[in-house]
Amino acid sequence: MINDLEKKEKTFKQMLYFALVSLSMSFAGLTSAYIISRKREDWVSFDLPKIFYLSTLLIILSSACFYFAKKSMQKENKKKTTILLLASFILGIAFIYFQYQGYVELTNAGLYFTGKESNVASSLFDIVAFAHVIHVLIGLLVILVLLFNNYRGKYSAANFLGIKLGEIFWHFLGGLWVFLFLFFLAIL
Repeated sequence: MINDLEKKEKTFKQMLYFALVSLSMSFAGLTSAYIISRKREDWVSFDLPKIFYLSTLLIILSSACFYFAKKSMQKENKKKTTILLLASFILGIAFIYFQYQGYVELTNAGLYFTGKESNVASSLFDIVAFAHVIHVLIGLLVILVLLFNNYRGKYSAANFLGIKLGEIFWHFLGGLWVFLFLFFLAIL
C-alpha cells in the first residue's frame, strides 16, 4: 500500500517531469531555429569564447555538489547538506558570471544581440543562452529555498522531497547546458 509521502512524491515528480519535457521542447524549438537559420545568406559563423568551457565545468561541479548534498541528507547530515547546497549555489552564481563574461567577449568581437550591427547568429545564440540563464536563476532561487528549509529543520532522512525535486531540476539545467554547449561547438 502506498503511503501519503510516497503518493506526494510521485505526484510532484510527475509534475516536475512534465515541466521539464515542456522546457525541453522550448529549447528544441530554439536550437531548431538556429539550425534552419544557418541557411540564410547573411549568416555569420563565430567561435564560442573559451570562457564557456570554464562555465560548463562549473555547472557540472555544481550539479555534483547537489548530488552529494542529497546523499548527505539521506545520512541525516544536515550540516554537510547545507555546505554542499551552498557550494552548489556559489558554483551556480559563478556559472552565470562566466556566461556573462562570454557574452562580453562576443560583444567585444562585434557580435551584438540587437541593433544595426547585430546578426542572426549572435542574436539567436544570445536568446538561447539568456533563456538558459533565466532558468539557472530560478534554480538558484530553489537552492535558496532548500537552504532555508534545511536551516528550519524541515528535512530529514525520511522526508526530503524538496531536495530530491531540486536536484532533478538542477541536474536537468546542467545537462541542458552541456547539450547546448556541445550543440554550439558542433554547429558554429
